[in-house]
Amino acid sequence: MIIDSHVHFWKFDPVRDSWITDEMNAIQKDFLPEDFSFYLNENQVDGCVAVQASQSDEETDFLLNLAKENTFIKGVVGWIDLASDHIEELLENYQSEKLIKGFRHVAEGEDLGFLLKENVLNGISKLHQFDYTFDILLRQNQLTDAVRLSEKLPEQPFILDHCGKPDLRTNDLKDWKQNITELAQNPNVYCKISGLLTQGNWKLIDEKSIFEVLDFVFAKFGIQRLVFGSDWPVMLLGGNYALWMELISKYLQQFSNKEQEQFFSGNAEQFYKL
Repeated sequence: MIIDSHVHFWKFDPVRDSWITDEMNAIQKDFLPEDFSFYLNENQVDGCVAVQASQSDEETDFLLNLAKENTFIKGVVGWIDLASDHIEELLENYQSEKLIKGFRHVAEGEDLGFLLKENVLNGISKLHQFDYTFDILLRQNQLTDAVRLSEKLPEQPFILDHCGKPDLRTNDLKDWKQNITELAQNPNVYCKISGLLTQGNWKLIDEKSIFEVLDFVFAKFGIQRLVFGSDWPVMLLGGNYALWMELISKYLQQFSNKEQEQFFSGNAEQFYKL
């Protein structure tokens, strides 16, 4: 069984989605469940988790409606105003929506320290009592925030998106390795093996560098806390779905069938309570 823990859907809006620059024109269009269903069938993927890409309540409602209409969307990681003075009331409002599994903020687009701001930190601290997860999206040079966040909220279930975005263009990974090492010490922090095709040269797949990153995160987190994801459709900038599946499957050959099952579906089911 395969669950893709990191998929995006959107109806492209050039203003709202201004992060999709002209050099990313391949994804300057709509990507909806009917588009993803092709990849499901071609790669024998059984389901996915839809993850927010913009910061609005409308985004969460949009993904939730898609999940209700498409049974292969097993859960939603939405957006919520973490800095709100009424965060507990906002979270309470989602309790009846069982497809909402957790929340995320695109913190890679914020200043260093954003997740540690008092009001944001307060919002994240409330998630655990409502049984919600939190996806951490940060660039390599922001990972100290992830470490401090996990230290301040050790009981909160966190998952690090895209292996913490290691810089595969320069391969200067000293700080990345140090922060990953510290982050992995918290047993409530998981890590998504996703998004690596776009961390290096988009026109050249560097299997060696990707496998070196995988060697490191597998050593630090262990296969029990690693989760398969694609980052579709963003990953199309650096390759295609079949290529990513082939690459990951090749790497996973060193593990037992049971461990592969954990990685491709079991860990996501456990973390997100799918």
